Amino acid sequence: MLTAEIIAALAVFAFATSITPGPNNLMLLASGATYGWGPTIPHMLGIFSGFTALVFFAGTGLGKLLDAIPAAATAMQYAGIAFLTFLAYKTAFAVPFADQGKDLGGRPISYLQAVGFQWVNPKAWAMGLGAYSTYAPPDSTAGTAAMIALIFGAINLPCISCWTLLGTSLRRLLNRPWKLRMFNISAAGLLLASLTPIILDKV
Repeated sequence: MLTAEIIAALAVFAFATSITPGPNNLMLLASGATYGWGPTIPHMLGIFSGFTALVFFAGTGLGKLLDAIPAAATAMQYAGIAFLTFLAYKTAFAVPFADQGKDLGGRPISYLQAVGFQWVNPKAWAMGLGAYSTYAPPDSTAGTAAMIALIFGAINLPCISCWTLLGTSLRRLLNRPWKLRMFNISAAGLLLASLTPIILDKV
């Protein structure tokens, strides 16, 4: 059972790790700037759903299973590199919706893409496993894992929403196609840079 002190500490941990820059937040920043708040909602909900589920399953034995099967963990890391590279490309070449609602070919990241990415997102795994290994009591059950996941998810959603709002607030500054393109390319570059620790660990 989680005590009030543990819940408070978990909430602080969840806020600190959710509000700081990472692949999810950088993509939401770019999506908010490119597409606006409404079209980015499925992306945000996908992050919330996928990440909350990840935290739960990490607490019910999946994290230990990956520790026991190093090849599976390695495969997930390579899948994460490939998926994040794809998302960086999608971010760099995003095309905004036309001013009058006509689609110019731009497509925000979908709900299912956002859900799937959480399972190969290195930061999401670090957050989920860190939350469970640090704040779960030794005799924790699936109910404890569910509580940790719900607390983390409830804090994570407002934090990632702030990044989308920040992106939408930048739309007035990015009022020329070349400005938006340079912004999105920069965001994509930061996404790729976030892969550096993983790649260096493999060489």
